[in-house]
Amino acid sequence: MADLFFYGTLCHPPLLAAVLGREVSALPARLPGHRVAWAAGEGFPLVEPAAGATAEGLLVRGLDAAAVARLDHYEGGFAYALRPVTVETAAGPAAASIYWPAPGHWTAGADWRLADWVDRFGAVAVAAAADWMAAMGLVEPGALRARYPLMLIRAASRLRATASPAPATLRRAAAPGDVAVAAFRIPYAAYFAVEERDLRFRRFDGTMSPAVTRAAFVSGDAVTVLPYDPVRDRVLVVEQFRPGPHGRGDPEPWLLEPIAGRIDAGETPEAAARREAIEEAGLALGALLPVARYYPSPGAKTEYLYSYVALCDLPDAAAGLGGAPEEAEDIRAHVIGFDRLMGLVRSGEADNGPLLVTALWLAGERPRLRAAAGA
Repeated sequence: MADLFFYGTLCHPPLLAAVLGREVSALPARLPGHRVAWAAGEGFPLVEPAAGATAEGLLVRGLDAAAVARLDHYEGGFAYALRPVTVETAAGPAAASIYWPAPGHWTAGADWRLADWVDRFGAVAVAAAADWMAAMGLVEPGALRARYPLMLIRAASRLRATASPAPATLRRAAAPGDVAVAAFRIPYAAYFAVEERDLRFRRFDGTMSPAVTRAAFVSGDAVTVLPYDPVRDRVLVVEQFRPGPHGRGDPEPWLLEPIAGRIDAGETPEAAARREAIEEAGLALGALLPVARYYPSPGAKTEYLYSYVALCDLPDAAAGLGGAPEEAEDIRAHVIGFDRLMGLVRSGEADNGPLLVTALWLAGERPRLRAAAGA
């Protein structure tokens, strides 16, 4: 049995329960001569020696080998390993182990407070921990750490899905037990991942289906936005190389699209749309008009899109090159008239779902938007 002292994110009971797979009792404790600081540029803390400071935390006693293995899987991906310490409790000094950052791996930043972290990252970190622990024995902790930013995006997507599900008036309203998962595998995990499940689902006659294997390509929620100038009656579309068409064997893998990007953890779809417009086209957006929320390919992908039209000023100078060089983006923005856009739709040159959905929405709303702008 092991006694562990937690000083950082695992002092948040929901996160500790997600990692251990159960709730545990804990005692207040403290580690004198140390402080808890943000790991610079990261969303988690570290502990370091500091004269006159005290690291407050929790002491959990009697953890078995299975619990420690789960903690090692979680902490090991961030280059933390156990070392012995002596902490203070109300009953006196106590020997314990603490997860200590590998020397030189992280740089200490400003003082860290649990309440601040919970406000910013708590819910999404707990949701991401469920994915991290589900991968135990399937994916090495170091590989999980490499894709942790996308795991947070995926976790935030799950929280949005549960917080605001779409209506179920014509379709079946799901009930507990309607999907039974017997096995879970991760055959591929890099920036994106593929998850495979053996499952049964409720049939329309009320019986459960035979066991089937289903796989899903896991990415995360994303946003698309088509800038529209109602006075000049023109839009901005971006062009870039896309691996999907290339992988299909399409001889034309450069696509015309709306501005698009993943919604970062802790970011709203609207904020993501504005950020991506700056990154891809150097464009400040005006009012965002919701077009639709939808799964572009629900048979195989977890991706869920939030599509918008944005009102803005689009002079000729809005066209040009953009993209984030650190992400190897090479993007060209085109400013074209609305009639040219619809010509591209009819000819098939505009051949991706978000642009088609948004162009057709704009075709219906365009007279109203132009009238409101005095065009």
